[in-house]
Amino acid sequence: MKLGKTVTLASALALLVTGALAQDVAREDTVIFDLDRTIKDPENFNWMTPGTKRMHGAHQAMWEPLFILNYGTGELDPWLGTEITPNATNDEWVLKIRQGVEWSDGEAFDADDVVFTVGMAISNEDISSREASTVRAQVASVEKVDPMTVKFTLTAPNPRFAVENFGVRIFGSFLIMPQHIWEGQDPATFAFYPPIGTGPYTYTSGATNRMIWDRNDDWWGAKAGFQDLPEPKRLIWLESGGAESRAQLMATNQMDAAQNVSVGTFEAISFQNPKVIAWHNGYPYASADPCARQLEINTTVGPWDDPALRRAVNHIIDRNQIVNVAIEGATVPSETMFVQYGSMAPYIDAVKAAGHGLSPTADVAAGQALIEAAGYAMGDDGIYEKDGEDLAVKIHVNSASTEYTKTIDVIVEQLNRAGIKASSVPVENGVFWGEVLPFGAYEMSYSWLSCGSVNEPWASMGRYTVKDVVPVGERSPGFNNTARWADASAEAYSAIVDQMANKALGDPDVPGMVAEAYAHLADGMPFIPLVQSAKLLPLNTTYWEGWPTNDNYYNHPFFWWNSTHQMIHNLTKAN
Repeated sequence: MKLGKTVTLASALALLVTGALAQDVAREDTVIFDLDRTIKDPENFNWMTPGTKRMHGAHQAMWEPLFILNYGTGELDPWLGTEITPNATNDEWVLKIRQGVEWSDGEAFDADDVVFTVGMAISNEDISSREASTVRAQVASVEKVDPMTVKFTLTAPNPRFAVENFGVRIFGSFLIMPQHIWEGQDPATFAFYPPIGTGPYTYTSGATNRMIWDRNDDWWGAKAGFQDLPEPKRLIWLESGGAESRAQLMATNQMDAAQNVSVGTFEAISFQNPKVIAWHNGYPYASADPCARQLEINTTVGPWDDPALRRAVNHIIDRNQIVNVAIEGATVPSETMFVQYGSMAPYIDAVKAAGHGLSPTADVAAGQALIEAAGYAMGDDGIYEKDGEDLAVKIHVNSASTEYTKTIDVIVEQLNRAGIKASSVPVENGVFWGEVLPFGAYEMSYSWLSCGSVNEPWASMGRYTVKDVVPVGERSPGFNNTARWADASAEAYSAIVDQMANKALGDPDVPGMVAEAYAHLADGMPFIPLVQSAKLLPLNTTYWEGWPTNDNYYNHPFFWWNSTHQMIHNLTKAN
């Protein structure tokens, strides 16, 4: 890919933002982040209402989390909170708040703000953001113990309460709002404009294509000795307009962190601008997204209701070929159902030690032996058949991404070569997620429904228990067990996973339980893990160093997440 010199609309916007609109802050004091969407209402900062975005800097620069989950260690790094601990039965949790925290208007941040915001979420059905809905489902009551201490009483025991709600496990967390501004407002309609937060940056201006935040030199964190003031004086989230525009912006130093690009695009950027780096210095370049890819299988549809045939497909799939052909070498094959983060290593290692790890290469002969043992014979056309019927499968795939369609094209070819008459069925995004997956309207499909476990195994494994099985044609709850896996191996698996549900995080018994449950999962094979999901994020070191990388692993590089506070505090001016 050759990057042209034409000034695109996105380039013009970048020049405008860092020029005429920002003459008081030099480019070398500014960090420009890629925004991959239009801001529909730039004057609405009520994160509790559906459709309101907060990844335009609001929860990366202004709203701070209580804790940040470290994907490498699995620990909760303290932020606005210093500790959060459960009782012996995991149905009461006590939060300790850091001393000295202030809102940017000088008001103290304390237990009253936490109690008010959580109380607002649990008492108002009209506020329906995912985070607010989760808190409402899990918290029976919240009370102030003292000015810096809050107690949560849960509706049911939950050892994952802290990380699920306040730890930025995936993307965001439940955000605390200032009582002195929100009190008396209708939380379903209040726009909260102009917004304030506790973070080291305050809102400067916004439009549908950008948000600008300037450093608050009176930030509480520096005064209290929590963190030094971050070095960047200004942060901008700028809508890039797509892969070609973001490539130009990165290559010409008009952007510092870009959203996902292909390997070819990244190599073109770094050829033109050697200061642009990625998570890995060389293949696979990309970091792993939490949602590893897999082949979903509807276990109610013949002949794929036979677990032996599902295991046969697993043998036939060559994961290395998917990596090299469909994803241009930007990821690695999956070893288990889990994302391969450092904090997941004990569980992945336990599964592999028990002999259930996945092969990166195919064993077509083993797959064909299972097919033949099921009574199929190879026909003259190279396709297995039984009782006059070809062994065939249609694989539904979301047509919204070339990654998805290219992966299924590779798998279709692999299956056909091995004797299974496979074909792809591309459908548009809304149909795929609205009809195909939740209602079981597929034989096989490409997705990532094991997503969830980033620091412990239950979040993903709990998605496949028999309690969530519904008939084909009824909506699977939360996309859980869309495979409708409910045979004897599923029952045995579910019994173990249900026992894991109330185990404390880090319980030494859990890796062994994971391996035991995984034996039933490997036998039943209701889905087939394929490869790790890749996020190839170009990061520019022309003006700023200290970006998270595999060699500088203080956390992941997802700069649209609430954990970006850590990243911003690690950035230093380039020499």
